[in-house]
Amino acid sequence: MILDIEMIRSFYASYSDRVAQARAVLKRPLTYAEKVLMAHLFDPAQLRPYKRGEEYVDFRPDRVAMQDATAQMALLQFMNAGKSQVAVPASVHCDHLIRADVGAGRDLAAARETNREVYDFLQSVSRKYGIGFWAPGAGIIHQVVLENYAFPGGMMVGTDSHTPNAGGLGMVAVGVGGADAVDVLTGMPWELKMPRLIGVHLTGRLSGWASSKDVILEILGRLTVKGGTNAILEYFGEGTATISATGKATICNMGAELGATCSLFAYDERADEYLRKTGRTEVAALAARNADELRADGEVYADPATFYDQLVEIDLSQVEPHLNGPFTPDAATPISQMRAKGPASDYPMTVEVGLVGSCTNSSYQDLARAASVARQVVEKGIGMKGQLIINPGSEQIRYTAERDGLLDDFKRVGAIIMTNACGPCIGQWKRHTDDNERKNAIVTSFNRNFRRRADGNPNTYAFIGSPELTTALAIAGRLDFNPATDTLTDSQGRSVMLDEPEGFDFPPRGFAASGHPSPEGIVADLEREGLFVPASTDGRDVEVVIAEGSDRLQRLAPFAPWDGHDLLDMPLLIKVEGKCTTDHISMAGPWLKFRGHLENISDNLLMGAVNAFNGESGSVKDRLDGHYKAVAAAAKHYKQEGLSSIVVAEDNYGEGSSREHAAMEPRFLGVRVILAKSFARIHETNLKKQGMLALTFADKDDYNKVREDDLLSVVGLTEFAPSCPLTVILRHADGTEDRLAATHTYNAAQIEWFKAGSALNSQKQTNKQPNQQPHQQPHQPTDPTSPRTPNPLKGALPSTCSQGCGPL
Repeated sequence: MILDIEMIRSFYASYSDRVAQARAVLKRPLTYAEKVLMAHLFDPAQLRPYKRGEEYVDFRPDRVAMQDATAQMALLQFMNAGKSQVAVPASVHCDHLIRADVGAGRDLAAARETNREVYDFLQSVSRKYGIGFWAPGAGIIHQVVLENYAFPGGMMVGTDSHTPNAGGLGMVAVGVGGADAVDVLTGMPWELKMPRLIGVHLTGRLSGWASSKDVILEILGRLTVKGGTNAILEYFGEGTATISATGKATICNMGAELGATCSLFAYDERADEYLRKTGRTEVAALAARNADELRADGEVYADPATFYDQLVEIDLSQVEPHLNGPFTPDAATPISQMRAKGPASDYPMTVEVGLVGSCTNSSYQDLARAASVARQVVEKGIGMKGQLIINPGSEQIRYTAERDGLLDDFKRVGAIIMTNACGPCIGQWKRHTDDNERKNAIVTSFNRNFRRRADGNPNTYAFIGSPELTTALAIAGRLDFNPATDTLTDSQGRSVMLDEPEGFDFPPRGFAASGHPSPEGIVADLEREGLFVPASTDGRDVEVVIAEGSDRLQRLAPFAPWDGHDLLDMPLLIKVEGKCTTDHISMAGPWLKFRGHLENISDNLLMGAVNAFNGESGSVKDRLDGHYKAVAAAAKHYKQEGLSSIVVAEDNYGEGSSREHAAMEPRFLGVRVILAKSFARIHETNLKKQGMLALTFADKDDYNKVREDDLLSVVGLTEFAPSCPLTVILRHADGTEDRLAATHTYNAAQIEWFKAGSALNSQKQTNKQPNQQPHQQPHQPTDPTSPRTPNPLKGALPSTCSQGCGPL
């Protein structure tokens, strides 16, 4: 059974012709990314050269994938779109809500009970609208997608920032918020700024303890978490042939930490082998027939500097094992340098826990290489100093690894095998510790290491490495242990070294998921076990299950449209200091259970953000009563009094996951504007989709002019237009004021989203009134947080424009 096979056949039937047409129109050789992008234009008649990093383009992705934490809000929005079926193949994957505690068996049973109403909702809404459903225990979304859905040359969007994992099989796979996913699910154009292209030239071959994970960890050290923003990383060169398909997926997966739109490798023999080994021989054959167009043109490889906006050179033979962290994935340190850097940086040097898994590193090859290291504990009589925790990537991997003895290798050294799920990587970890504020170090094979992310402890120093290095450091119990040069002491007091990791790319006996395999393949086995429910073709009689009075699920009401006036005298909700990721804005962990209930989850708004005026998290001044309180509490107070509010932040605001809750929560609580030095790509789009204003300081130093008691106004909105700055006025408590220029990246369609109150509102208006201009909104105070409501904080405000954009 090959999922989506009819769509894939149809895609390949015209793919090469579409690429040839693009080459003819653009009149030049094409990179691989350009071929895939141009083959997926929503309207082929719009085929023309686009300015990278500037122009927005409408695309038609082939499919949508959603994980359970973000699928709730996405599908609640889709239910308001008035459709009877999804327009493209789609799938829901239950992987985020399972807490890692004592082990797979008990944890999975507990999750099924605790999250029953959410799983019932997701399964019923999937059945109603024709969406494939992967039940809890089936696996992590991106591993399951790689095994069953990804195909070379395709395009998909997913409501998870690590959707680019599928780039390991040559797919343009982009992480998006739920509103973007709804566009695709309803058959509407999906809008994306034409990405810049970063070419990554790989030469040489990895050796010793170096792995594909270390390639992306090194690139993160070079480019930083902002270096890939609005760009696709396209890997090429002879070094690519030496990396397995799952190794390539690891590299593409963590391109999300660069802020990249996505990353991808060209189709090659490794991709062909992976497709065949995972039961998709027909897909492999179709790709092979289109192989010439599943890579860049030869002229691109001969002269890459002409075709890419930026080039990065990586000699794989020089790549060292890395540890990146703490608290940010771009703090890259080769393990050979940790002995000096660790003490100098006051890192806790004892490794208490090593965690292997996540969507980044949970393939069969990952587990095999880590098991080859763990096996040596028994073979060499070394002993374990730290705890080891394993999360397999899917049931297919778990069953195969268990059959082949890999899980026994881990169990013999005391490792805990957790569920096939995200677990600790997404903060779903009930860590057994004596003090959850104690300074300590952990090492993971995950993708993110923001403060508090894994276990809620602000003093856990989390470092990211490969599965094999993570295992070695858990064995040694030291952050500065270099397995390539350092020794351990065995039970006889002798010095011994760990052998280099080894492991098959694929299981010698093939993949399996059952001791009684179906002739129709592994997917059929998983369906028989209740772990997969295929998409239905007719869900008219299916009732979507939302429990009455639920505190987990809540139907959505549309956000009110803009009232046609400038936003005047808004109190400052918080001026954020330093890094502010989506984890800071909308924490995961225990809050995941409210991902389908906007009102309840909004109570965590900006809990982790640091207030620039007192250096504290969760403590901001309420301008109305002068008291310091939680951010959500202050926002609620302003909303109750009919006031809109504003958030001011620094660079790369919204870095991290695709969770649109980080945009919907402030919108729900009356925040109308985020004014930042810069934004992460996905979060900026999510803010726009929800009718928010995402503005940037024209002069970043103006951030320093914002004071705690300021009232802020955004003027020029009646002339809101692409490329035209707006003006922000700071009214200070001493009676003085500052006027600042604020830039934005809104195009004409996105401005309509703002005016309509959200992108979904705008779409519904267009569908209902095709002959009426969607921007013609009634200028009346329909929004309870509208500044037209009498504002007890504001006075008269002169309205002038210093930007030359017309009268205000």
